[in-house]
Parts: sequence; structure tokens; C-alpha cells
Amino acid sequence: MSAIDRLRRAARSSRMAIATLLGLGIAGIALAADTNGLEDQVRGLLERRLPRTQITAIDCQKIAGLCEVTAGSNLFYVDGGGRYLVIGRVYDMQTRQDITAARLLEMNPDMLVGAAALANAAANAGALETGEAEELAAAPPARAERVTRPVRPVRLSLAELPKDGAIVWGNPAGQTVTVFTDLRCGYCRALTSVLKDMHVRVVERPISVLGSRDLADRVYCARDRAAALHAAYAGEALKNRASCDTSGLDANEAFAHRHGLRGTPVIVREDGAMLEGYRPRAFLEEWLQGGRS
Repeated sequence: MSAIDRLRRAARSSRMAIATLLGLGIAGIALAADTNGLEDQVRGLLERRLPRTQITAIDCQKIAGLCEVTAGSNLFYVDGGGRYLVIGRVYDMQTRQDITAARLLEMNPDMLVGAAALANAAANAGALETGEAEELAAAPPARAERVTRPVRPVRLSLAELPKDGAIVWGNPAGQTVTVFTDLRCGYCRALTSVLKDMHVRVVERPISVLGSRDLADRVYCARDRAAALHAAYAGEALKNRASCDTSGLDANEAFAHRHGLRGTPVIVREDGAMLEGYRPRAFLEEWLQGGRS
């Protein structure tokens, strides 16, 4: 092949590559335009059908067939035609992630996603009592609760839980604190840092509120569970791919379901006294003193 032929072939290849890139670029622009057009269409329909609901943002790309609608601190979903409105949680069964809960925490990291069913029922009941049906659309599928919410004294017996399913770390001679936790929960990570400095014995029982069961399985099956737990909280990649008997984690999940533990962290003292949500060190030290015999 002559030098001229090689140059011609190179030129043809370059033209084809440029044409391919242009085609992909045009397709991407068209897709973005279609998505933006759909979101504008949904916004217009919602403004007519729910005139009292202030729409903050609409995302029709995240979940196939649904548009995620943000209205202030509330979250709900509609179809592309703006006809069907869905109030509830969306789970990704492939990644086992609660998409709705993750989005709510992203919207307001200073809030906890917990007691979803009770909060949602209360919001819906309030809308029905006042006859403002349109406000039902703005009721959150899982209303976030402030960390500073009033705490009523509650006791929780852990006697029915098996020994399996627990990840124990901290000071073996210290006071025991049991924590129901989600390994993707930012407040659980913060609580872990506080408990480290308090030199207590911590019994963590992972439950999946934010779709973290796969991660919990890997931590539980690690050779050093405590080290894997702290690595997971730190966002580090876990090296092991081992499998083991995770029926203890199943028991944690079943216990949480029976006792209505829908948010994390849940902190249980040795005498069974229970707190829901993160608490700072000073509060916990005083609270733990109340459990000493």
C-alpha cells in the first residue's frame, strides 16, 4: 500500500469517527431535549391539577416510567402524563436500595427518615379532615423527622434476639449499648464516632432501612467484623467477598419489623430504655448513667 493510499484510508477513518461522534452528540442533545420537554409538560399539568402545590423540581430521568417531583421538603411521583400520582417509597430491587429514603436524606441531611408509615398516615389524615384533597399530593412518602423531636420513654426487651447478628466492638469492660443501625446512615456513622470516645461496649445490629443489606452481609461475613464495620462507615471498599450464615441479620430485620423500628439509629440501654435518633455525647453520658444499677 502506497503512502497516498494510507493517507486516504486515514482520512476516511477520521471522517467516520467524526460522523459517529456527531451522531452521538446529536442523539444526546435530542434525548436531553425530550427529557426537558417531558419535565416541562409534567410541570404544566401539575400546576393545573394541583394549583396549591408549589413544585420545586421534577426529574424524569432517574426512574423509568416515573417522574420524581419535589415540592419543598416533600417527595412524590407521577407518570409522564401527569395523571397518576404515587405517594410511597420506590425500591431498586437490583441494588436493594430505598431510592426514596436516599433522596429525602439528600434533600435535607439534617433530618432523619423514620416512622414513615405513621408520619405519612398523619399527614394524609390531616389533609382529609380539612377537605383539602389537593394537599394530599404534597404529603411526603416518608416524612423526615427532626433529630430534636421529643422522646417519650420507651423500653425494648432484647431477650428474644439471638446472639448471632451482632457486631461487637469497643471496651469489653464498659457499659453495653446496643444500636440498631444502617451502614449507609450518616447519623449512625456520627453516633459510632461518639461511642468510640465514650469507651463503652457497643453491640451493633444492622438493619436495612436505606437498602444496605448487601453491605451488611459483607461486613458480617468479614474475618474482622468490627474493622469491616468501621471501614464501611468510612466509605472504604471492603476487600472480602466471603459468604457466611447471615440468619442473624435476618433476625435483626424481623425484630425491627415486629417492634416498628423504621429509622436508624435506635439506641438501647442495658435496662432496655430506648432512644430513636442520634444524640450528642453529653446527652448520652447522662442518659447511660440512668441505666446503672
